[in-house]
This record gives sequence, C-alpha cells and structure tokens, in this order.
Amino acid sequence: MQEKEQQLIIEALLFASPEPLTQQQVNLVFESDPPQLKTVVEALQEKYSQGGHAFEIQAVAGGYQITSKPAYEVWIRRLLKGSGRLLLSSAALETLAIVAYKQPLSRYEIEAIRGVDCSGVLKTLLSRGLIKIKGRDKGPGRPLLYGTTDRFLENFGLARLSDLPKLKEISELMGSAETREKFQMGIFSGEDPDAQSKNEEENTSETAEPNREGA
Repeated sequence: MQEKEQQLIIEALLFASPEPLTQQQVNLVFESDPPQLKTVVEALQEKYSQGGHAFEIQAVAGGYQITSKPAYEVWIRRLLKGSGRLLLSSAALETLAIVAYKQPLSRYEIEAIRGVDCSGVLKTLLSRGLIKIKGRDKGPGRPLLYGTTDRFLENFGLARLSDLPKLKEISELMGSAETREKFQMGIFSGEDPDAQSKNEEENTSETAEPNREGA
C-alpha cells in the first residue's frame, strides 16, 4: 500500500471516529503492516497548514482528533447553540477544575475548598463520564477518591493532564489582583474561591459549556 493511500485512509478514520483515534485502533483496521499514526498525522498536519484550512489535528486523550481552529469558535458556538451538546453548570465546572488540579481527592476535600455540599455535582460529573472513582483514601472512613477521565481530556482538548494551564498562566489571563488572589486561595490553598458559590443550588442543571469544539 502506497504512503498516499495510507494517508487518505487515516484521514478518513480521523474524520469518522467519534473519539480520538489511537495507534491500537489503526493496528486493528489494517490487516498487515499498519502505518505509524503519529508519522501520518504529522504529514497531514503539514498538508492542512499549507492548504489554509479551518481545521487541524490535535493530540487528545492519548490519540488524535480533527478539530476546528480556535479562530472559528464563535461561529461554531452559534451553530451548536441549543443542540444538546454536553453542558455544565458553573458549580460543576468549578468542582471539575478542583478535581483536575488536585486529584485524587475526596468529596470532603472538595467541599472544604468550595464551602458547599458537592454530592449532587459529583453525581453529575460521574454520570457525564468526566470524573471517576480512583480508589479510597487511607484516612478515617476511607472516603472515595475522585480523578478525571480520558473523556475530560477529550472534551477540553487536552492530550494529558500536564497540558492544563499553569497557575502563572491563569493569573496572567485573569483580571484584577483580587481575582487572582481568590483563585490562588481557592484552587491551590483549599479556601473558597468565590463566596457567591456558597449560595448556589447544587443540582444537575446545565448552563455553561466546556471549551472544546470538534470539526
């Protein structure tokens, strides 16, 4: 099989796959002599770059996926508005951020940071497949420990957890010194990052969308 034909097949697989395409999946598709996915993806990326397309290939959750470029996010959001895509409340997003940065941790540790009961939010995140139970703590009562999943990486366009923004990067993006201080105290020191969140209704309603746009 010629290299160009392999590229076309991989391109078709990337386009058709609802999840990030992995080398293991490619090995199953090709009866013999499967191509190296990373090498083919690099060649396709070069072709897309030269062609000036509105999409690209990203490394996501241990595989590769075709995604739209960030410059076109506003247009895609207009198209997908109200389409039933995965949506999360601000409380769920806040809890998910805590889990992502401090995992593995228990519900009690999360509640100590947020200052509110998080049982409802955790059920929502578990049902959405964004977090999972990663074992039990060794402390009193041996509470369940929570961590993020591959679906979390996929929905937020991350190849690995180390791709999460660093505190310094977030601080530069956030506005005032007061806002930065609240974030640092809340997510990284165990205090409530937003006093208003104490009055939130913890339920499974969805009002905010993760920052991931697929092709």
